[in-house]
Amino acid sequence: MNRRFKTKRITEQDSWLLHFLYKNPLGRTLLKGIIQPPLTKVAGVYLNSPLSKGMINRFIKKNALSMQDYETMSYTSFNHFFMREIKPAARVLSQDRGAFSAPCDGKVTVYSISEKQTFKVKHSEYALSELLDSTSLAAKWQGGCAVIFRLTPDDYHHYYFIDEGTISAHQKIAGIFHTVQPIAIHSQPVFSRNAREVTVIETENFGEIAQIEVGALMVGKIKNIKTSGNCHRFEKKGWFEFGGSTVILLFQENQVTIDPEIWNNTENNLETIVKFGQMVGQKMEGSHE
Repeated sequence: MNRRFKTKRITEQDSWLLHFLYKNPLGRTLLKGIIQPPLTKVAGVYLNSPLSKGMINRFIKKNALSMQDYETMSYTSFNHFFMREIKPAARVLSQDRGAFSAPCDGKVTVYSISEKQTFKVKHSEYALSELLDSTSLAAKWQGGCAVIFRLTPDDYHHYYFIDEGTISAHQKIAGIFHTVQPIAIHSQPVFSRNAREVTVIETENFGEIAQIEVGALMVGKIKNIKTSGNCHRFEKKGWFEFGGSTVILLFQENQVTIDPEIWNNTENNLETIVKFGQMVGQKMEGSHE
């Protein structure tokens, strides 16, 4: 069988530290303090300082980063490096206007949204009313699907709009900062508890969508540069500072067809590896005319 995508097995065999924090009783006690916003702010101060520059080369080596894909520049801090800009030629953007192209680099999974306005990731059930912090908004995506892009350290951490459209609402939701590694996602509703930003967009090709950026352990700061007005396909929406992060896209029923390989991979406990601009779905025929 020919496969278009590379995949990654979803496993909870994370680092010994994450295993200790999420599986050990003492670790879970310590975790309660680590995931609170004050500690993430302290970490952020260090990562934004020149003192953190020593981390850069070790990070590049550990994550086998292809630095030729990024603009050449002198970095003033680790966070400055982490928010590095990619060269335009390093990503191939689909020119099909009806294509749903990945808004960012990431490891993708897709889930159906039930009639009860929930979707399930392993042992965690997510209620849209909690994820969006709005019961009235949640009803709009009943019967649709949630497409989750999990960014890891080797990914480019900027994200973009997927279509022409108009932003109708934007909200920052305060929260804590769990890791977005499977060890946490599979055991508790991380996306509904972590700090996040929700943008509702009336798009040209995919109906009304919600794009949600989720912050994560230690920093995972979300920086959106456009929160109102019109948006354009492949226009930059924002970026994450250091920390694992996630972009979630909610589609309404009968608006988009996600590549069957991605559905199949998700059902087989596999994440699909994609790059920004890569086609992962298509406008549903006859929708949003």
